[in-house]
Order: sequence, then C-alpha cells, then structure tokens
Amino acid sequence: MDFAEADARFAPVKRSLVFNRICDVLALRDKKVLDLGCGYGEYMQLFGKGSVGITTTPHEVEYGKARGIDIRTGNVERIDELGLPQDFDAIWANNLFEHLLSPHAFLLKLKTVAKPGARLILGVPVIPRIASLMHVGKFRGALAHAHVNFFTRESLRLTVERAGWKVETVRPFVAPASLDHPASFFMPHLYVVATNDTSFRYHEKKLKEWEHDPLYARLLAITGQVSKAQ
Repeated sequence: MDFAEADARFAPVKRSLVFNRICDVLALRDKKVLDLGCGYGEYMQLFGKGSVGITTTPHEVEYGKARGIDIRTGNVERIDELGLPQDFDAIWANNLFEHLLSPHAFLLKLKTVAKPGARLILGVPVIPRIASLMHVGKFRGALAHAHVNFFTRESLRLTVERAGWKVETVRPFVAPASLDHPASFFMPHLYVVATNDTSFRYHEKKLKEWEHDPLYARLLAITGQVSKAQ
C-alpha cells in the first residue's frame, strides 16, 4: 500500500497553531490520550506515551501498524465494548461528534475509558449565533450532508454537561484566552473542553422512568446509577 498521501497529513497538523495551542494549554504532549476517529494518527504525533487511536477504516489501521502508531479497529459508539482500560488522561475527538447516532450515550460510554478527572476535548462545527452567516462559505460546514447532529455553542455545552462532564471552556483556540473567548461567539468551529464528573447523577425522576428498560439500565450501569426505588 502506498502511504505517501497519508504521510503528507502529518506536517500540516504538526504546524497547526490551533492544535499546538490546545496541546500546550492542556498539556497533551505528556498525557495518555485516546484519539477517537483518529485517521492516520496525525494528531497522535503530539500526544504522550501510550496514546491509542480508534478508527473503523482498515487502511488507517494498516498504516498505523506499518508506522508504529497504536491505531485499532473499533466503533467509537461502542467504546465500552472494545476492552480498553479506564486509564486515559484525555480523550480527543475532532470533527466526530456531529456524525454520531447517539451523542448522549457516547458521552456516557466515554466514562468507561476515562480516569476520574480526565479531560474530554471535542472539536465540533457549530451553527453561528447570527443566522445570516450560514450563507458565508466557511460557516456552511455545520450543515454538511454527512452530519446527523447540529449544534450551536450553547447546545454543545449543554449536551456535554448533561451527560456528566464539567465544561471548563468552549472556545476556538485561535488566540490566547483573553481574545479567544469573545471570538467563540462567531467562530464556525469550537472545542469544548470538559472533565469527567464522577459525582454525576440523573434526577431521581429520570432514574424512575428508566428503571425497567434494559437499554437504559445498561447505560445507567456505566455511571453506577440506579433508582432509589429499586
């Protein structure tokens, strides 16, 4: 297999000001990171020792084996079934969240591989606050035909929070924090950074609604929750 095209992806990522800023601010160079939808591992080159990438694409796994990158086959929406240890310091997923069938369940399942206090970094295209911007080319990405989920800055934050992750920031990382936060209201792509909230618990009313459904029971078991009525 000719890997030249894949090799060409690494240099631009390594030079990326945004990605390098994220790695520096969150100290990802020293962290064991789980890269979901990892591609050829181009982001993994800046992550710490023991980092693992997950993809559904066979030639990306083949590339990883040939280049000594730990890329494994798996469906990220079934991350709890892949036999991964619960010892990752951070979870990285860029341009993935908008493609998932079940975003909330996905966020719950990530807890099976995240250390207590582990960071989650989701890079997501968002619908701008000013609707007319959707007519501008770079803002159309959120509505790409391959996407099945659509987020604003606010709905992205709430989706992550309501699945048991403490949101630290939602920003584009295009500038230092003092300038970056105001820009987040207008940028077409944002990164939500959140930590694993091990004290997360659904409202008792919600637990009661779900207690007899096997699907919900399985998801609740991931976060160690049961209804007091049981």
